[in-house]
Amino acid sequence: MYTEHFGLKHKPFNLVPDPAFFYLSPNHKKALTMLEYGLMSHAGFTVVTGEIGAGKTTLIRTLLKKISDDCTIGLINNTHESFGELMTWVLDALDIESTATDNSGRYRDYINFVVDQYAQDKRVVLIVDEAQNLSVKALEELRLLSNVNIDADIFLQLILTGQPELVEKLNKPELEQFAQRIGVEFHLKALDYLETEKYIKYRLEKAGAEKDIFSAEACAIIYCYSEGVPRKINNLCDLKERALRL
Repeated sequence: MYTEHFGLKHKPFNLVPDPAFFYLSPNHKKALTMLEYGLMSHAGFTVVTGEIGAGKTTLIRTLLKKISDDCTIGLINNTHESFGELMTWVLDALDIESTATDNSGRYRDYINFVVDQYAQDKRVVLIVDEAQNLSVKALEELRLLSNVNIDADIFLQLILTGQPELVEKLNKPELEQFAQRIGVEFHLKALDYLETEKYIKYRLEKAGAEKDIFSAEACAIIYCYSEGVPRKINNLCDLKERALRL
């Protein structure tokens, strides 16, 4: 393994999201701040978009470690229609037990749960990752879930992350009411060249590197082909280290 060859304790460029290796570039730091602000300000809907591999999922995992105990968290990862109906996903994400056989019954159980959490001074935060896969109908169903919020009292907060096409869907006329409820919106950009170089160095140091492994020229080439997208950077760096080992 190249980790042994370079004296590393861990694989520095694993393709699986890992908060322990999360590099807070200025843009990622701002995205995390916006997510935290959305929670603190009791924003009804918070939307964060970014290209494939920009770090959205790792961002959410980092946020989960920082959320206070007065929030009950539900996380939906599988948003493709083939995985079932939205209401079933919501109940599962929030660990709500339900014997209902139809959506109206499931919705009733959901409402009872959210109101009960509110009575315990807890807000329910539902996070939907890869939300661009949701149909317009499912997004409208999400909006209807937030109707439990009454006046200034926030029972439910929604956080949606997804690829840029999510914004295109939310701009459709039939989702105008959804768009009007978005309190916080942010687009996660790719890294520039200097941040790409810092990103590579940071992950190597976190993995235990005691010397530079990638030259400035190598970092420049990696930036050129990855366009600053973290997942692409990881893939290219992993291949590069394997090649250096050989």
